[in-house]
Amino acid sequence: MAFLPPRPPSGLKPVLTALTVALILAGCASSRGLAPEGRLLDADSLQTQRSLSGAAASDAAFPTQDWWTSLGDAQLDALIAEALAGTPSLDAADARVRQAVAQAGLVDAARKPTLTGTAQYSGVQLPETIAPEPLGGSYLGVGVLGLGFNYTFDLWGGERARWQAAVGQARAAEVDAQAARLTLSSNIARAYVMLAQAFSARDVAVADHERADKLLQLGRQRVAAGLDNQLQIRQAESALASAEQQIQASEHEVEITQNALAALLGKGPDRGRDIARPTLLKAASPKVPSMLSSELLGHRPDVVAARWRVESARHGIKASKAAFYPTLNLTAIVGLAADNVGDLFSSDALLMAGGPALSLPIFDGGRLRNQLARSDAEYDLAVAQYNQTLVGAVREVTDAVQSARSFDAQIVSATRARDAAQQAWDIASKRYRAGLGTQLDVLAAQRPLLDLDKQLTVLRAQRVAASIDLDRALGGGLVLAAPDLNNDSNDSNDLAKAPTP
Repeated sequence: MAFLPPRPPSGLKPVLTALTVALILAGCASSRGLAPEGRLLDADSLQTQRSLSGAAASDAAFPTQDWWTSLGDAQLDALIAEALAGTPSLDAADARVRQAVAQAGLVDAARKPTLTGTAQYSGVQLPETIAPEPLGGSYLGVGVLGLGFNYTFDLWGGERARWQAAVGQARAAEVDAQAARLTLSSNIARAYVMLAQAFSARDVAVADHERADKLLQLGRQRVAAGLDNQLQIRQAESALASAEQQIQASEHEVEITQNALAALLGKGPDRGRDIARPTLLKAASPKVPSMLSSELLGHRPDVVAARWRVESARHGIKASKAAFYPTLNLTAIVGLAADNVGDLFSSDALLMAGGPALSLPIFDGGRLRNQLARSDAEYDLAVAQYNQTLVGAVREVTDAVQSARSFDAQIVSATRARDAAQQAWDIASKRYRAGLGTQLDVLAAQRPLLDLDKQLTVLRAQRVAASIDLDRALGGGLVLAAPDLNNDSNDSNDLAKAPTP
């Protein structure tokens, strides 16, 4: 015996018939031939083994969220805490988060049923020149009280896709806010290192000024004794003026760096004058995760934010594809209406209207195709930006590690050179005290010593800055939730992979 499926209720036949016809006609507005071209870069394809050879690899190589405390300066800790409590840059980032969350809420609200209440009274009097009696010349008034219901069925998941796209943008904004905090803390730490370097440079400049002054005094004594001529005095005067200029330059560097720190704190320049001279900051040995490229995906805020934007763009394609399919809308109005307000609540005043409405695109001048093409291009752009961000993140880590290693080696060489210069100066001083050398020999031996002190000041500051850059490049201790861009298991109606209409 053949099995016959049950017949649909007679009231649904018109709707089903219209839906069938709509699916057939939907081919008139087609998305065929349109598809995104972007391909996500495999993080593990970015090889770093040779470039990072020699750097300590560890499963726990990521910094902690208070990474700056490892630099060993309590004043720096206090400055960063003060900045993270609130600055204009962070306020702006937080406002962008609220803006994106509100936008996602608006998109979510648009896909839900709406119920509105109305209370209306309207009247009209037609002149007898238009309509004869009894209509013409008489005033007619109507009072209406009602409830209006409207709901668009999300048959193809397009409304849900729009909401998911907005959520992706909101997630990206939240991660951007975390990135703003990391950027702020690392900028403060870097400026603090520059302040320490400026103070040390001023010390060297003062010592060089004292040396130049002694050289000038000695030159004048030797000229007075007939041992030298005016050449040596002029050379000493030039060296003294140059040392004065170096002191002025280093003092200016201290001032503008204090101003920069005050601005980073969101305060006026006078706040910078309260910042005491930094202590010598410590720089840890560079360490990186054993699986650097793939591990960065959950720690770097810029990479995670870029992933969320790819996710948002992916749902944008689904929403654009859904627009090619028919839409089913249900509206209903229930209320009371009467030409006399006193009769509104009588049994004869009941007003009811409503029913389903089916609409579909047939010919739209190419609007839907261009909308989908734009969504595809936005996805390709998001993928390209993600790929570039990932490449840049790996490069920044590698640069920081290589810089740290290079500065370590340069510091060792410069320290060895300074030790030799110190020994030469000690020998010249001993010979002078023993009457075997001159004070000119002592001052001449002091010059390379001061030059190497200045060089070491710069190298040590650069080494600490490289440590800060590495902590920032590794994500500053952040652990962020990122979407799985290769998993669509949560999408019950995946139009991105479904056959195109």
